[in-house]
This record gives sequence, C-alpha cells and structure tokens, in this order.
Amino acid sequence: MFGWMRRTPRSVVILACGIAACLLFGGAVAHITDLLRHGLRPYDWAPGWLNFYWSSLAVLDPFVAVLLLRGKRRGANLACVIVATDIAANWYAVYGIQHSDFLAKPDLQRLTAFTLLVLGAAPFLRRYLAN
Repeated sequence: MFGWMRRTPRSVVILACGIAACLLFGGAVAHITDLLRHGLRPYDWAPGWLNFYWSSLAVLDPFVAVLLLRGKRRGANLACVIVATDIAANWYAVYGIQHSDFLAKPDLQRLTAFTLLVLGAAPFLRRYLAN
C-alpha cells in the first residue's frame, strides 16, 4: 500500500462508506420496486439469468450497505464485487441486448460513476475497516 493511502482521514472514510451505503440502499429500493410491480421477471426483455442477477440485488445491496455502515472490510470487498458485476451486466444489456449506447442511457452513466467511486475509494477505506 502506498504511504499516502495510509493517511486517509477517518472522516473521509466514514463519509465514503455512508455515501456508498445510501446509494446501495437506493439501488435495492429500485430493484424491490421492480419486483413488486412486475413480479419475478421484472425485465421481460432480458434473459432469465440477467433477471435473476438484478433481482438478487434487492437482497445483496442492502446486505452490503449494512456491512459498510458497520465498518466491515468485507462490506467494501463485496461492494467492489457487486458494482463490477453489475456494471458488466448493464453494459452487456445496453450494448448486447438493447443495441443502444452509453450516452443514451442516463442510468448506465450514473452506475458507471458509482462503480468508479466504489472501486476508487476501496483501497483508501480498507485500512480503517474491521475484518
């Protein structure tokens, strides 16, 4: 680890974990709403495995958010896994299924920014988070 990473102020760590947790809770609300409105296959245009993945985020997102709020290192690790797989799934859906592009999809733009935030902040946060 680089020396300047060790000097991350604790208040920045708390703020970053709080922001990530809030955004994960927001994502969970969106997935839960889709499930309540449209049933177990809320994205009828997407293949079953993609529907299953996105629907599973209704449970995984709040679980990881709680881990982050509790200051757990595995929360940061799982957040990285979730955002990396979610961004890959969304890019596949936009380009491979919908044949659209990045500029036409504001949701994809927001998810990309969130992914960059989580993946960029994780190395700074890990030192301060408990096992």
